[in-house]
Amino acid sequence: MEQSIENKLLKADEAFKQWKSVPFSDRQKLVAKSAELFKNKSEEFGEIITKEMNKPISQAISEVEKCTLMMNYYAEAENVLKPEKISSEYSISEIHYVPKGVILGVMPWNFPFWQVLRFATPAILAGNTVVLKHASICFGSGNAIEKIFLEAGFPEGIFQNLEVGHSQVKEILEHSTIKGVSLTGSEKAGAEVASIAGQKIKKSLLELGGSDAFIVLNDADLDEAAKVGALARLQNCGQTCVAAKRFIIQKDVEDDFLPKFIQEYKKYVPKDPMNKDTNLGGMARADLADDLEKQYQKALDYGAEIIIPLERISDTEFNPGLMSVKEGNPILQEELFGPLGMVMIAEDDNEALEMANNIPFGLSNSVWTKDKQRQEFFINGLESGTVNINRMTSSDPRFPFGGTKSSGYGTELSLLALKEFVTAKTVLGK
Repeated sequence: MEQSIENKLLKADEAFKQWKSVPFSDRQKLVAKSAELFKNKSEEFGEIITKEMNKPISQAISEVEKCTLMMNYYAEAENVLKPEKISSEYSISEIHYVPKGVILGVMPWNFPFWQVLRFATPAILAGNTVVLKHASICFGSGNAIEKIFLEAGFPEGIFQNLEVGHSQVKEILEHSTIKGVSLTGSEKAGAEVASIAGQKIKKSLLELGGSDAFIVLNDADLDEAAKVGALARLQNCGQTCVAAKRFIIQKDVEDDFLPKFIQEYKKYVPKDPMNKDTNLGGMARADLADDLEKQYQKALDYGAEIIIPLERISDTEFNPGLMSVKEGNPILQEELFGPLGMVMIAEDDNEALEMANNIPFGLSNSVWTKDKQRQEFFINGLESGTVNINRMTSSDPRFPFGGTKSSGYGTELSLLALKEFVTAKTVLGK
């Protein structure tokens, strides 16, 4: 291991020894100060995001502002980590929540600030310290976040950005100072990191891919569903794990819904991402665009039919595509991470539910129906970490975020996230 990386890990470990004893309320004050600094620099940091991964500047600024909201939520949150007294026959019976130590974050490029801070804020507030391995195209974002933590008054070593490649993750994770890891990324990357963590008996949290269903039933508000559906698929150029990727339409409303949906879909045209009116930028890298084209062709080879052709107009830009896909197409077992959507037709609620669940992933789903009983049917039946009724998927600091099946395990956001990287210590005495 490079000496500079070794030094940073040791620095994080030393910082933890002091940080774990800092009162929860004092940590919250530093989180609040950080939130204020992020808000003041949202335009500056938005430009960093756009330059690194092509996100439209308006969406990039919104990402930073969302980080501010999330951090303020934690800055004002109830201290659920204070010792908990349990009624029992013992004179002393308590649960103490003890931070684990240095936590490694392995984070992706699609939300360079949000993904990092969504993990790091509750981990640090719980008394841990954090080292970040960011995506290689997002070192600027990682360094900007580290500077804000220092400017806010966090002690050195509480949050550090490591400019390292993917090949160095194993060695870092195996280091004795690292006590846990949180990864947001692909199923493949998650399996590799979880395997290493498991061998070393270290806690892991995985937020992986998704192929979320957007289910439109015959009593839905079709105009609203069409408008929201296009945004749900094409926001961030479709490079979102909780993006709507499979549009499951009840056959009764296929002829009414599809024209409305296509009309809304075609409003997304790639333009200069630095223009605040742009609603669609390019993909983050040319090789990712290559991969999407290969998946598109694979889907067509197995019988998918073109509704709107996926047209590549530069190394990273596409006119968004939409295709009709039937059960059995192997593309349904993959995640499409870009501006390409799939349409499926279901006869009834039972078939729609079966289609929605018949994939390896289980991150989030959206159901459009006005009927309360039908809503309950899908709420109880969908195999996913989140179910949305008459709205697109979006994360909210107040509510748990995480998946099931191949979409990962563990909880981000909400008060539950404060307990992800702590040990529940039982204390009993006579």
